[in-house]
Amino acid sequence: MKNFFNKFTLVFQDQILRKRIFLTLGALILFRVLSAVPITGVDRGRLTQFFSSNEFFGLLNIFSGGGLAQLSIVMLGVGPYITGSIIMQLLTIMSPKLKEMYQEEGQAGRRRFTQYGRLLTIPLALIQAFSFIKILQSQQILGVLSPLQLTVDLLVITAGSVLLMWIGELISEYGIGNGVSLIIFAGIVATLPATLGQLAFSFDASQLPVYLALTAISLLVIVGIVIITEAERPIPVTYAKQVRGNKVYGGTSTYLPLRINQAGVIPIIFALSILLFPQMILTFLQNTDSASLKSIATMLLGILANSWFYAITYFLLVFVFTYFYTAVTFDPDQISTNLQKNGAFIPGVRPGKSTSDHIARILTRLTLVGALFLGLIAVLPLIMSGLTGITAISVGGTSLLIVVSVVIDLIKKVDAQVSIREY
Repeated sequence: MKNFFNKFTLVFQDQILRKRIFLTLGALILFRVLSAVPITGVDRGRLTQFFSSNEFFGLLNIFSGGGLAQLSIVMLGVGPYITGSIIMQLLTIMSPKLKEMYQEEGQAGRRRFTQYGRLLTIPLALIQAFSFIKILQSQQILGVLSPLQLTVDLLVITAGSVLLMWIGELISEYGIGNGVSLIIFAGIVATLPATLGQLAFSFDASQLPVYLALTAISLLVIVGIVIITEAERPIPVTYAKQVRGNKVYGGTSTYLPLRINQAGVIPIIFALSILLFPQMILTFLQNTDSASLKSIATMLLGILANSWFYAITYFLLVFVFTYFYTAVTFDPDQISTNLQKNGAFIPGVRPGKSTSDHIARILTRLTLVGALFLGLIAVLPLIMSGLTGITAISVGGTSLLIVVSVVIDLIKKVDAQVSIREY
């Protein structure tokens, strides 16, 4: 506890750290203010009833950072930006040029790659905004809009999404932590009082053992997330001795830490984005005038609404994206090359290709554990919701996973900044 207060004092005594924290808090407050500014012509009563009875849009509201439930000008949240980033990451598999730009051209290549993702955000935001407006009109939450009003709403909602993208990148560059994750985190935390109030209002004394069991499971999930996030496998590394003049350099031993969950919370966000985007499009098609499109959309939505199909698909997507994001962000060949350039080697393993294969083999096994754990934690709330009949669990479980992961990442970023200042 004493160490915590010492570190807390050190954080606010350092001028640069203090500025970073205040910038992050100011950006998140601005986001919450924007999420309270609704678009015009909203029927508040129908909107509240719609979200209370629709689990899919409840999940989408979490993913948007909480702005969708208010039909605010930032109702899309960072969803289009994340979808654009996913598309760009997937394109690196199909396009060697994009892969070279992202992995081999250094900082300049990554800036260009990120810029393409930003440009892709705009058409995606326009498509999602148009789909939402049509869905909400079909539910009589929004009234009939003239072409001018529709154009204005589309531009305002798209601009709100682009503004949130800029705020998120501003936090990542000049604040503390990952800006996009923090925006989602802020939206979840802001809706927490309403969720707890809903659970308290629907409290049933006869189900007290169920509530206690769910509380215990939630605590175990939090502990599990913390353990898996912090766990790492050290690979011993030795630096060769070098004689320069009359002095001997090197000969020291250290280790290369490989985390079990190398991808963090990103696979969960990616999986939710992939799951929610087709559901949103199908919901839009379900309200069209075409009978054939309506029947196909209804059939596909029925398949997606099946809890077992949804849980299995969610698990597989989280599992695949954990491997995919780890492969994109961690390159064993590059690590092997850097070790060789610095005169370092893994004891018992030859430098070069053998070192790269050794690291890749260990990373694959570690990622398997992390991917299985993330997938299990992702679908556990859905399983518990099916067993207990409490629908808020399925939404709350995903929120819990994102919140815990983001808090851990934020603490590590603050610790890293404190360590830099101490040195």
